Amino acid sequence: MFDLKPNAPSEIAGPHKPIGTNVAGIEICELFPRMARMMDKFVLIRSLVGAQSDHDASQCFTGRSLSEIAPPGGWPQFGSVVNKMKGGVNTATPPFVSLCYEYTHGPYNEPGPGMLGMANSGFRPVGPQGGDLTLQGITYDRLSDRARLLSSLDGFRRDTDASGMMAGMDAFSQQAMGVLTSSKLADALDLSKEDPRVLARYGTGDTVKRIDDNGAPRVPQSFLAARRLVEAGARVVTVNYSKWDWHGGPGNDIFSREREDFPIFDQAITALVEDLHQRGLDKDVTVLVWGEFGRTPQINSQAGLDHWPRVAMALMAGGGMPCGQVIGSTDRLGGEVETRPVTFPEVFATLYHNLGIDVNTATVTDANGRPRIDSKRMLPKAR
Repeated sequence: MFDLKPNAPSEIAGPHKPIGTNVAGIEICELFPRMARMMDKFVLIRSLVGAQSDHDASQCFTGRSLSEIAPPGGWPQFGSVVNKMKGGVNTATPPFVSLCYEYTHGPYNEPGPGMLGMANSGFRPVGPQGGDLTLQGITYDRLSDRARLLSSLDGFRRDTDASGMMAGMDAFSQQAMGVLTSSKLADALDLSKEDPRVLARYGTGDTVKRIDDNGAPRVPQSFLAARRLVEAGARVVTVNYSKWDWHGGPGNDIFSREREDFPIFDQAITALVEDLHQRGLDKDVTVLVWGEFGRTPQINSQAGLDHWPRVAMALMAGGGMPCGQVIGSTDRLGGEVETRPVTFPEVFATLYHNLGIDVNTATVTDANGRPRIDSKRMLPKAR
């Protein structure tokens, strides 16, 4: 995608060629022409290290390796930490919203709030919780009566729940009341309210059809929904998109899948970044795109690529970061880091910093009352 090796042997270089971008010296795959025209608004990380080798997305959501000893309850994902530390912008929009479709392969799914408890879970308006956005025939007057009844029972329920779970459910109840009594969240998710020209710019996809058995639907309009949610007050929005596990074989050879997937992704991600700039959100909103590991440099006998944890990549934009740069490099075959290895915690430290959280001093407390510190240095301002 973003680190082609045209001078390598054919079994590594492949048929696709690099093209120049609007930033001198940066080249990317020819199937990303839109991104090439606005590379000055992106940051490429070509030297991401420390990935695990299995199909598990936990590290992408938490920044923690599966080999780390987790606290009681488990490591919380990024959105849950932000939910805990920053809270909501308004009562009508949850601070952490997940637009991720559920995978049939469990470890691909979000790991949840971990040690921070259910109160810091992401709100999920897609999938099984989609019905939470409707009142199911209940009038606002009846809703008010039900709210007073719930309030009268709160003290008793909290006293009888020693596990602490009820406190989390109480927070959910408060969040639900804010959501249900305001149209702000529903309006943000209603793409029919968007300018049709903007909607067309992002592209559309099938929200039901999955790419292979355990992939996610290819839904570029999720990127637009994410932007609308941020404008409505969400601090963190997570999105999963398509499936990229191209080991090869009939119908899954890497070259046909690249020609199919790359242009759609190119259209959607550039529409999002362009949209953020046009709306003056590029300093406040950070975009991060990545997966759980890299892929083997050498194309296998089935015209596919296998798991390769030794080096991976990430794509970033916005957040007030100096863009139009490449961080790190790989060797001539693209299989080993050559300069500036970047770790998952460094990327997370940058995300926290961009949200105004000082990773050198900030702590969250686990279920045993022990403060957890995540002090990692950020990515460089220029490279």
